[in-house]
Amino acid sequence: MRRIGLLVVVLALVVAGSWWFFAHRAPSHSTESLTVYYTKMDGTSMGSWNVSMRPQQPGESSTEHLQNMALYAAVQSVAGPPGDVEAIRFPPGTHINTVSVHGSTATVDLSHEVTQQVGGTFGENGEFKGLVYTLTGVPGIDAVQVTVDGQKLETLPGGHVELDQPLHRSDF
Repeated sequence: MRRIGLLVVVLALVVAGSWWFFAHRAPSHSTESLTVYYTKMDGTSMGSWNVSMRPQQPGESSTEHLQNMALYAAVQSVAGPPGDVEAIRFPPGTHINTVSVHGSTATVDLSHEVTQQVGGTFGENGEFKGLVYTLTGVPGIDAVQVTVDGQKLETLPGGHVELDQPLHRSDF
């Protein structure tokens, strides 16, 4: 009889410990993977590939995790698909200076090389469409504000994509 009582106590401790462990785990707001989009050479259709995302780390706040996910998404988008894939790409040398998230808008600061796009409307729309689709695929982000070397521009030198307001998927 004593063994049954001890077994009940041990079982109750295991149940209580399991409940406490699962109830106090840091929530994960990330997905297992991120879809990175690019615009195909026809200028309208899109291609994509998936990259792995790390889960929220212990001690990393939800805000920090969202910032890190947005940065990773922007870097992947600007890097583009593998070289053997035909895609509209950012001009060579274009890189991410910073990414920040405020509310549901990610601000992506690109290097000045982005102003050297030679593809006109076709090229500008293609590169920014992929960037916006990729970043708005991150849970919690629905718009992308683009700056260049810390400056908000009305447009790029070609004047084809308005950058003075956040971009949404519906803009493309």
